[in-house]
Amino acid sequence: MDAMTQRTAEVGDPLPPGAGGVPSAARGLQAGPAGADPIEVSPIEVSIVGSTGSIGIQALDVVATDPERFRVVALAARRSVEVLATQAKALRPDAVAVADTDMARALAAAVPKGTEVLAGEEGLCEVARRGHVVLNAAVGFAGLPVTLAALESGRRLALANKESLIAGAPVVQRARRTPGAEIVPVDSEHCALHQCLRAGGGGPEVRRLVLTASGGPFRGRHPDDLEDVGVDEALAHPTWRMGPKVTIDSSTLMNKGLEVIEAHELFGVDYDRITVVIHPQSVVHSMVEFTDGATVAQLSLPDMRMPIGYALGYPRRLAHAFGALDWSVLGRLDFELPDRAVFRCLELAEAAGRAGGLVPAWLNAGNEVAVAAFLEHRITWGAIAPVVAETVERFDSPAPSSAGDVVEADRRARLRAEEAVRRLGRAA
Repeated sequence: MDAMTQRTAEVGDPLPPGAGGVPSAARGLQAGPAGADPIEVSPIEVSIVGSTGSIGIQALDVVATDPERFRVVALAARRSVEVLATQAKALRPDAVAVADTDMARALAAAVPKGTEVLAGEEGLCEVARRGHVVLNAAVGFAGLPVTLAALESGRRLALANKESLIAGAPVVQRARRTPGAEIVPVDSEHCALHQCLRAGGGGPEVRRLVLTASGGPFRGRHPDDLEDVGVDEALAHPTWRMGPKVTIDSSTLMNKGLEVIEAHELFGVDYDRITVVIHPQSVVHSMVEFTDGATVAQLSLPDMRMPIGYALGYPRRLAHAFGALDWSVLGRLDFELPDRAVFRCLELAEAAGRAGGLVPAWLNAGNEVAVAAFLEHRITWGAIAPVVAETVERFDSPAPSSAGDVVEADRRARLRAEEAVRRLGRAA
């Protein structure tokens, strides 16, 4: 455990390094009178990387509820130029960026006059250096440079891209030490833990973190029933509206396994004190159990706009309610343990997290390759976990000293994962 993680584990503070002391104006706050809470800068300037995806679009819904409090200053997408241009016309940001450089000319012709157009990975990183708060809603490992750019420029990072923290933890943790930098998680479970720790305290009083999982579309199914499930079945999530990659991850419970690693990295809690329970209603988003037996939980209807708004506006809450409960009709709340024999990805992720170093990067790369192969009908759903397991078994990366080392580990792992896909695909 490095010094940064050890410090977090000892303090148990839900606020990451860089958030202490006088808040940075770069994060949308300025110092108030002595002894008083910081004063929020108005409007809060927001940059969104991944604005055309599910999380990005919902973030724009949040911004629209309070246009005097939030102003979008930069937007970025990987390829969806038409949607990005439409957003730019409606919001008039200072800058837009597209990762695919071949599409930059088309984007420049479609956005309002005077809008700065950026391109390539560096263009996305430049967007992440602007504004008071940066929402990283990029999909998968590709979000790592964005996470690093935001933190290294001292911004508040509203993190929806868990893969960058999981795969790049050794370098991301260093970036978190940048003065003014902080992470406020957007994942519903980690946002819930953040709120529970904020309300109930931390440090030695925390007994364990309890992550809830809906169980996905295949909860309660027998392994034999899952041999021939199709892509459409795996994408039919019972409670959440998400993009295809994270929806497939939910169907295998890899999403929950990755979230166990994310909780460890965000809050510095040992793996032995992080528990997963299935909660099919998706109303209790996570819980913190304290040493005296008390449990603090965060409840709301499944609506990602609530955690997005929490991260964008932190430490103040939104005035608009997303996911508010009607207690008169709530009914029952059920909990059960996950079936680890069916959902092998959960234990694969936990084991990779415990191994540390760049093993989680290999796990993540293997999973991204396997999920893409399943979506492309190259392997069966049941082959996803074996592809990931075979990838991690072939781990051979040294300890990282730079972001380049993490990128190289990801590249090597993807080669091994593609080999596994070809082998298991032929057998499927």
